[in-house]
Amino acid sequence: MTREYRQRSFTRPPGATEVLLIRHGESRAATAEDPFPLVDGHGDPELHPDGHLQAERLAERLKHQPIAAVYVTNLRRTSETAAPLCRMLGLTPVVVPELREVHLGAWEGGLLRIKAHENDPIYQRLVAEQRWDVIPGAESRERFHARVMRGLERIVRAHRDQLVAAVVHGGVIAQILAHATGARPFAFNGADNASISHIVALPNDVIVVRRFNDATHLSTELRAQSSQLT
Repeated sequence: MTREYRQRSFTRPPGATEVLLIRHGESRAATAEDPFPLVDGHGDPELHPDGHLQAERLAERLKHQPIAAVYVTNLRRTSETAAPLCRMLGLTPVVVPELREVHLGAWEGGLLRIKAHENDPIYQRLVAEQRWDVIPGAESRERFHARVMRGLERIVRAHRDQLVAAVVHGGVIAQILAHATGARPFAFNGADNASISHIVALPNDVIVVRRFNDATHLSTELRAQSSQLT
């Protein structure tokens, strides 16, 4: 009798950790007159009203998943995004400061958005060279990568054979996925707000990317403005 070898759905390998990398919901608009407050030098805006709606849709999408823990950063837009999901799951979010957004130096407080809109020459260089530290005082790619991977490793080691959610930032998601795939540094920049990217961290330190920028739980109007860099 001929032996058949059928295709199978993905299953998590023993000892691996599945992480849902969730970008925070849309934060409030940046203005020159009202810059974002700073926490440890990082811009810390609250969510825009649409960001709260995105967070509720996200929670509805994930409420039946076997999520063992929810992680956030020390910037409020992540904890505000995680709040509805934590409420539905009965979990208390755990703060991992290493996963906060890239430090933008002189362009913190919302100035990056303004400079991007103006197509500032330094912003053009940032995009062309795919380096944050062309901005005066900004974090280098190497320093950013090192701390992000420290934060991710902390989560992975604590949750072998489990699924967890980490509500983080667009630049953090881009850094992790570029590392996992060997892509250019900014290849995965611009994930939609409240979107889900899915990785599997294997015991041999290899990261498998299962999906990027899944935002099927959001309506068109809630995605329209959500591809800003930070």
